[in-house]
Amino acid sequence: MKVKAIFFDIDGTLVSFRTHRIPSSTREALFQLKAKGVKTFVATGRPWKIIDNLEDCPFDGFITMNGSSCFTSDFKPIFQRGIPRENIERLISSGLADRYIFEFASDHDMFITGVNERVTEINRLINLSLPRIAPIEEALLNDYYEMMGYFTAEEGEEERVFDTVLTACQPMRWHPLFTDIIVRGNSKSVAIDHVLAHYDIDLSKSMAFGDGGNDIPMLQHAAIGVAMGNAEQKVKDVADYITTGVDEDGVLLALKHFGVL
Repeated sequence: MKVKAIFFDIDGTLVSFRTHRIPSSTREALFQLKAKGVKTFVATGRPWKIIDNLEDCPFDGFITMNGSSCFTSDFKPIFQRGIPRENIERLISSGLADRYIFEFASDHDMFITGVNERVTEINRLINLSLPRIAPIEEALLNDYYEMMGYFTAEEGEEERVFDTVLTACQPMRWHPLFTDIIVRGNSKSVAIDHVLAHYDIDLSKSMAFGDGGNDIPMLQHAAIGVAMGNAEQKVKDVADYITTGVDEDGVLLALKHFGVL
């Protein structure tokens, strides 16, 4: 099988949690793929506003916010679908925002309703500065494509939140301290279909790399799904192949294993 399109998560896949950099072997692999005419795409939970760690690596397009906003390298929109305003209104009236911190993101704007140890830990993990702080009511003033809710699965809020409050949304958890929240039906896998259709590439020619729970849909969907060695076990369980970790040349070794490079 000739691979024509490859989708890469960022944190823990392209970029090391240890160094916050793209390993040199991965960087070289990306340029080799470009030279061979293989299309490469970012597929991340991050909004465009905080994609600041890809250096000069070449990509043909971006799947951001877990598939809620997709565009080409020259920012031509491919697909966008945001959180319904009425769900945000219901979140405000529910009182959940009085107990938990929520973050809202669009392509070019982010704000958070407060700061606590959970927020600080996540921003330290992915090497980000804190976004601006604003009251949750500001979420009604613009279109937002993704939310982050800083509650754990053990606190038992997820079922109630998505059954009675954010009824048009679904969680995409990749860390115990918080969950990404996107419109139900959005995912990295759905976004892959939109991107492949835009570039007229068949799904059978696709490959995806990931390490977190929000990568599971795309690893299952792509023709070849590769889990990084540092991935969660549930991610490895659905992958076609498990490579070494991001810091152990995992991307390059998998590309060589499948004969892409």
